[in-house]
Amino acid sequence: MRWLSGQFGSADQNPVVLPTDEFFPGVYQGTDDDVCLAVDRVCAYMGVDATRISVDLDDYDAGAEVRAGLPAYVHSTHGVAGHYRVVDGSPVITLSNLRHKPLQLVATIAHELAHDRLIGEGRIDPDRPHGEPLADLTTVYLGMGLFTANAAFEFANLAGLDSSSGLGLGQHNRFSTSRLGYLTEPMFGYALAVYAHRRGESNPQWARYLDTNPRHFLRKALRSMP
Repeated sequence: MRWLSGQFGSADQNPVVLPTDEFFPGVYQGTDDDVCLAVDRVCAYMGVDATRISVDLDDYDAGAEVRAGLPAYVHSTHGVAGHYRVVDGSPVITLSNLRHKPLQLVATIAHELAHDRLIGEGRIDPDRPHGEPLADLTTVYLGMGLFTANAAFEFANLAGLDSSSGLGLGQHNRFSTSRLGYLTEPMFGYALAVYAHRRGESNPQWARYLDTNPRHFLRKALRSMP
């Protein structure tokens, strides 16, 4: 966080982006235009020139394992959920199988744009160790941490159906978990606590938008800070 402060300035110079109409107005229907507009908005919030960014919409179905009832741990790298690369000197972000999952979409956009701020602006080497967790941490420092923290872990109960009755039966229940990103919920909670502390917020109002687990870790970490 000290390093990010030296790179991007004070933590309180940008607003914390909330999952509200103020930051994401209008109706989202998962169209190509909706996805590209979401990229433009996140670019604005993270200080990225949207005209430099090309978006590749790749609908590779990375969720098949979840629907099959198997645990899936999905990381935003190499085309699974998102990928950042430079083609002929221009940054390209690939977004896969996310158009109907707006929370995960915004979190992945933020993660890939963090790569542009870190790698594209020459702040780190592309082969720097732990570059992916640093990108997650950068989303927190640049105000997008509510999205990346809430998308970090998802638990789902996939209830099976009896084809004759149409009723969900307990014996057919399947459970799945999925991860998006590289920091865990406790890591995100602690990072958000340090971020709030650097902003002079001992009881940040934006914490109510966090899911239960990251909010718990945020509150716990804040209590330990002077």
